[in-house]
Amino acid sequence: MKNYTITVNGNVYDVTVEENGAGAAAAPAPKAAPAAAPKAAPAPKAAPAAGAGSIEVKAGAAGKVFKIEASVGQSVKRGDAVVIIEAMKMEIPVVAPEDGTVASINVAVGDAIESGAVLATLN
Repeated sequence: MKNYTITVNGNVYDVTVEENGAGAAAAPAPKAAPAAAPKAAPAPKAAPAAGAGSIEVKAGAAGKVFKIEASVGQSVKRGDAVVIIEAMKMEIPVVAPEDGTVASINVAVGDAIESGAVLATLN
């Protein structure tokens, strides 16, 4: 038998795998037992404030928020970086889809985000 430590989506599991000989019958799949209690899922983000803008700035790829380039109240032009996400060791700017003023920033540095997530809004 061999012991492995596996991390899946931030959860750490200690797994024991039994090796079968060439002529042995297949054994049931190994069961993973949590090494520690899984981390609690992050609390869902609150809905944007009532003053949030109508223009959404959405992530084009899943990743982590690397840097926030704009601040609430700042004027931005179409194509200006609002947030930078890191995905597959690349820094990807998420840009303003049109001219406007940043009404809300809905993420923080280090947040894991999915593709299509609303990162900010503009007026």
